[in-house]
Amino acid sequence: MSAPTTGRAPASPVTFDVDQAWVLNSSVALRPEPFGALLYHFGTRKLSFLKNLTVVEVVQSLGDHDNAGDALAAAGITDNDRSLYVNALAALATSGMIVPRT
Repeated sequence: MSAPTTGRAPASPVTFDVDQAWVLNSSVALRPEPFGALLYHFGTRKLSFLKNLTVVEVVQSLGDHDNAGDALAAAGITDNDRSLYVNALAALATSGMIVPRT
């Protein structure tokens, strides 16, 4: 299933797959902040706060990797912490902040 990258939220729920390639939605602005980052979706007008600098790094680097798992590994995420970061990415996918790369 491929979600649009046009700014609208996905028509149906997106299932996050760590083995899939993801990118920041083209309708989302990421603004770095001292605490992490703000994400603003221009299509849905949703605002999200990323309060973890490592999550910000992973989100910004998603497009540079073959899949989300590779982005997590590149950020130094250990197996012990991986589920926390996968859950964060899954929430961003559900809200349309990140979308599958097409």
